This record gives sequence, structure tokens and C-alpha cells, in this order.
Amino acid sequence: MKQISSCVNKAQAKHFMLTLCMVMICLNGCSQNDLHNFHAPGKIPIDAGRWYVLNSPSSGVKQLFDNNQYQRPTAGDGMALQNFDAYYTLLPGEDMTIDSIEMFDWEGTNEEHPMTIYAIRDNGPRLLIAKFTGARYNAWNGPDPKTPDVFAVKIPIGHIRSLVINSWGDFPGEIEFYGKYTPPQKLPQVTDNDCPLKNFFGINAFEWDFLNEANHNELDPVKIAAIGNFTAVRHYMDWEKLEEKEGVYSFAPTTSGGWNYDTVYKWCWDHNITVLACLKTLPTWIVATYPKDEQDNENIPMRAGKDPADPQSYIEQARAGFQYAARYGNNKNIDPKLIKLDPSNQFRLGLGTVGYIECDNERDKWWKGRKAYQTGREYAANLSAFYDGNHNTMGPGVGVKNADPTMKVVMAGTAGITTDFVRGMIDWSREFRGYRDGGVDIPWDITNYHFYSNDADYTPNKKQTTGIAPELSKAAAVAHNFVQMAHTYGIGPVWVTEAGYDVNQQSPQRAIPIKGKTALQTQADWTLRTSLLYARAGIQKVFYYELMDDNPKLGSMFSTAGLVNADRSPRPVADYMRQVNKHFGQYAYKATISNDPIVDKYSRGDTIMYMLVVPDQKGRTATYTLDLGNATTAYIYSPKAGSIDMELTQRNTSNGKVEIMATETPVFVTSSLLK
Repeated sequence: MKQISSCVNKAQAKHFMLTLCMVMICLNGCSQNDLHNFHAPGKIPIDAGRWYVLNSPSSGVKQLFDNNQYQRPTAGDGMALQNFDAYYTLLPGEDMTIDSIEMFDWEGTNEEHPMTIYAIRDNGPRLLIAKFTGARYNAWNGPDPKTPDVFAVKIPIGHIRSLVINSWGDFPGEIEFYGKYTPPQKLPQVTDNDCPLKNFFGINAFEWDFLNEANHNELDPVKIAAIGNFTAVRHYMDWEKLEEKEGVYSFAPTTSGGWNYDTVYKWCWDHNITVLACLKTLPTWIVATYPKDEQDNENIPMRAGKDPADPQSYIEQARAGFQYAARYGNNKNIDPKLIKLDPSNQFRLGLGTVGYIECDNERDKWWKGRKAYQTGREYAANLSAFYDGNHNTMGPGVGVKNADPTMKVVMAGTAGITTDFVRGMIDWSREFRGYRDGGVDIPWDITNYHFYSNDADYTPNKKQTTGIAPELSKAAAVAHNFVQMAHTYGIGPVWVTEAGYDVNQQSPQRAIPIKGKTALQTQADWTLRTSLLYARAGIQKVFYYELMDDNPKLGSMFSTAGLVNADRSPRPVADYMRQVNKHFGQYAYKATISNDPIVDKYSRGDTIMYMLVVPDQKGRTATYTLDLGNATTAYIYSPKAGSIDMELTQRNTSNGKVEIMATETPVFVTSSLLK
């Protein structure tokens, strides 16, 4: 057989051997595996990790490409969609032409709902290239179940942009593609993170965390003092507050609750506190369009019965985004006729106090079912409306960018920790929005996800029982995946807008007492270390959940994650954040020079700072000899609970070197005294 293959070209050899084997099946019992092995020389390499699934939660389809034909994938439990797609999008420079497909039939049948494989060429329609019914057992099948022993597709498929597997949850044991293949261009390297440490001390909060309970137009001095411990606020802003009555908008005061957003944002602007406005939940007039048993203000942000894949379905939310950006963005040159303001509000345009708006929150809400769950492609359609009125096709007064081109749109933070959701958004944008400035024209400026470090570590079917130190979780690996994806597709910065720990010891997200440290002190250690981890990983901004406890009497998850006490005095975690920001907020991460203890190098201009910490949760210590060059003195800054400033210790060096005792609380070392 090798001699035959060497005297004819590969295509001829493949068809010759297939014909020969078919004869052998009749005469000598040639096996299905013999048929399969004849195709090995032209096998197209598939990187299983690049498949993404438009369903949640899902373990993906990676096992279809793991070279183990006797193990069928398990898509996941409790998924939002019964029928779903998995995409494999080719990278720049990558090319393939498929001339044969082989699928191994192992266990199960799905003749009523077969698995299908499609190819998308450029941005054209789906082309059906294979169907799998599972009608045979322990055999390789070709693309047509009517002729399962024929592996060749009818016409070779080239110029492929994406492969799509559609399934109802039943799969073969393995899939293999054969033909011609060109590998992708070398992926861009992740660049250094130049974001200063101050970017990593944000919080989640509400308008009532600023304003006087008796007068919602006035700031409460005790409350704003608590906010002053932090550098950024993600404002949980209910859509109902802006638009209690459809088509009529209010901000100062809001007709629902009488809150004065102008006052809140002006104070934040004056005190250099960045505001990210998170427009979330549905107003009652949209909730009312759903059947009574489906009414939930966290449903998909559209009227009941609309198509979640159509940008037009989200026009109401996109109009609210326009009105908000018109008031708080930087553009004063807006047609006043487009502003639909409640008579109780003063007409104002371009106040310039808010630079970021987030389009909803956790749109991958699989735990609430289909009524509240969007796929990545559906959410991209949602964003396209919210961003710029779907390329200005939805009429005047629609979309954030049409009110203020400078306001940044942040995608809703995802609850899931894979990049699948975002990659679905990118592919939708490529198909329906095209390209801009050499890259995909995505309708968002900042990519965003949520991550809470705990012992389940987002492992399917594993029960969460406690929070864990960030370095012991998947936090760094997940951050790496998001940052690398952002660089690969050129989609801009990545933020984490929810993270944190409870202090109630009944919570499965709790920080634990460690060797004489209270849970509050561990919460401070782990939270500060989370910020440092994300600076190291290339994330560019972090917000913690949340300013105040939701309900300190409950032991449930997230009910005692507050960063300040009930009287608004700072918990140790707030002290740590305030102190590190005060002394080192302008320093940016540059390199890690040791992993245990972790020793990170930061800089501010020509000034260098080192951070040292033991990445553990058992009270461990470690020594490290730090080289400070020509310095004769080391200045060691340690966070201190209950204090305005960090604790300062001075140590003489020996030829510029000093031995530092690192603990599970980060310390910061410089060669000159901070001014």
C-alpha cells in the first residue's frame, strides 16, 4: 500500500485505497478502522480548545477531537438551550479545504435530532457538510448517513471562515476532517500591563450609598467618606429609575425613588473616582409584557415575543442608553428635540461626569432559564443596538455612541468564566457589522467578566463550600485566557467587575480565619492579593462586590461581602486599598522575579517598587533576598488595619541587598522614602 501511495498523488491514492478497501470489505472483511486509517496523511489539525459553545453552562465539545473515539462528549447539565451550536472560527492566515469527514459511531442514537456540521465561507450562509445519526455501532461514518462508508464530501469545501456543529446533546465519539490545511499567522504577544495600581480598587455600589436617606438630592457626608476609600464605582443602576414611564426619562430626581444622579456623579468626578454605570434589570412596563409565570426583571432586555437575535428587539434599551449618554457624556451638540425629559428634571446636556456605561449585567443567566439567557451572538445583537443603533439603522435617538462618541461601552460582565460567550459576540460582529480599523467592528469598547475564588473553582457538579486565596484558584488562568483572546482578536482592554469574599463563616464564599487572623483580616489579604494578581495577569480594572453587606444576618453567599461596616467605617480591606492607593496607586506592574514568595516589580517613571507575598492560606512565611542596586536603605511598607497610613520599617542593606520576610499579607519595598 505504501508503494501504491508513493506512485500516485495523495488524492488519487485516497480514492484508490477507498475503492480497494470497499472491495476487501466484500471479499476479505476489511474493517471500518482500516477504512479510517487510510485517511491519516491528510488529517486537518483541530485545536479542541478553540471550539466555543453557544449554551451555558457547557463543558464544550473538546472530547470530539481528543483522539479517543470511545468517549463521547458530555455537553453539560442544566443547560439553557436544548438545541445549540458550537463554533470553530479560523484565525488570520489560517485556511482549510475539507474533502472528507469521518465520525465514529460509539454509543447512542439520535435519528430524530441528528447532529449536523456546517461550514461558513467568509460571511455567507451555512453550508451543510455532514450529518450524524448514530445509527451504527462501533464504526466510522462518512458525512451522509445514507452512505456511511463513503467519507468524501460531495464537493471539497474551501475558503472556510467557521465550522459549526449543531446538536441536541448527542455526539459521536470522535470527528476528523481531512483535506488541505494552512496554519494561522503567529498570534500577537500579550503586551505589558501599564495600568496603575489605582485601577484595581473599585467597588460596586448603589445611589443610596451616596445620598441622604431623608433627602435624596443631598450627599450624606458619612456615606461619601466611605466611598472615598476607593478609586472607582460600578453604579448598579436600575433601568426603572431612568424610565419609569416608557419614553419619559429622569435623572435628577429620578421619578422612581427621587434620587439625584447629577449630584452623585458630580461628587465622583470632583474626587477623581471613576464611574461605571451598569444599566440593568427591566422596567415594569416591559416585565408586564411577559406571561405572569415568566415575569422577572432580569429577563432578556426586550419585550416578550421579540426575537433575541434581532438588534431591533432591543430598541427600548438602546434609547435609554442614548438619553443617559446625552446627559452625562461629553457631547453638548445634540438636537434638543431628541431629549425626552420628565418635567421634574432640569434640561442638561454633556455634563461630562461619566465615561463608561455597561449594557446590563450577567446576560448569560442560565440559572433563570431561556427567558433570561442570551447566547453570545444574541447579546452581540443587543449590544449593536445599544452601542450605535445597529450602525445607525434604528432611527434617531438610539444608541450610546450617537449621543456621545467618547463614552465607552462596557459589555455586561459574564457569570461564566470561559471565553465562549465573547467569542460568539465577536463572530456575530464579524458577520453582521463587518470590519473597522483593520479589525472586527465590535459594538463594545471593554470586555468584562466576573470571577469569585472558591474551592469549587467553577468545576461542573462540584459543590462550593468556601472561598480560597486567589493564587490557589483559577483566577490567573482565566485572566490569561481573556487577555490572550483580547489580544488575538484586537478587542481592547479586559475588566473584572465582580470579585470578593464574604466574612460570615456560614457562607460558601467566605474568607477564613488563618493563624490568629480574623476572617476580616483574611478578607483584606485575599482581596488585595486579587488586585495584585489581576495587575500581574494583564487585567486593566477591577471592581469588588460590594461596598456594603447585603444582609449581615444571613449566611448565604454574597450577603456579607461588604468592604465597609454597617456604620460606614472601613473594614481592614478598605484600609488596605486606601493605603496602597495612597502610596503606590500610580505604580504599574512590570515583571515577576520570583513565584514563591511572589516578588513583583512595579515602576513609576524611574522609581521602582517591589511587592512581596506568600501565595498561600495557612499562615506560611518565606524569606527573600531583594537586590536594590546601590541603595543603602530599604523602606518596607506594610498595610495596617485601623490606620490611615501603612506601617513603615527601615532596614539597612548589605551591598544593596536586604532579606525580606514575606507573609500572606503583601508588603511593598522601595529604595527611597516616599514623599
